[in-house]
Amino acid sequence: MSPGMSASREMIAQVQPLIPALRRYARAMLRDRDDADDLVQDVLERALGAWHARREAASLRSWLFAILHNLALDRLRRIARRGTSEPLEAVPEARLATPATQESAMEQRDVLTLVALLPEEQRSVLLLVGVEQLSYAEAASVLNLPQGTVMSRLSRARERLRRMMEGERPAVRPALRIVP
Repeated sequence: MSPGMSASREMIAQVQPLIPALRRYARAMLRDRDDADDLVQDVLERALGAWHARREAASLRSWLFAILHNLALDRLRRIARRGTSEPLEAVPEARLATPATQESAMEQRDVLTLVALLPEEQRSVLLLVGVEQLSYAEAASVLNLPQGTVMSRLSRARERLRRMMEGERPAVRPALRIVP
């Protein structure tokens, strides 16, 4: 500690330059300016209360960010459990109604039905890359195809699926037959 400087003044001198960075991080975590400011206030209160217990060798910046991060996670968990609270008058009508889940389940079933209507070469690429999250190179290896072919088939599958979802009827191709 500098001679003639009290512990609280020294703490303020060390912490004050870090407040803008703490506020930025808090806003990024909580995505709300007022909640972020409240969080930074809580961090500063916690730091003030534990100032005597902090390790001098540890970085003050990382110590404050650790406190902020942990408090932000606690808040986010609490919000997820309890939900947000707002005055009823401030909530838009669209958020007051809960959409029926039956329709979304039917839409998912419809999408699966449409995927099943894709030609096998497009369907397999779409499922490997889109659902199983294989890279193009991995899907090419699985299907024993060049990577460009995988990319082309995926593009055609996505486009065909999009058109079918918009109501276009899938074209049914007649099966090829082998002529002797």
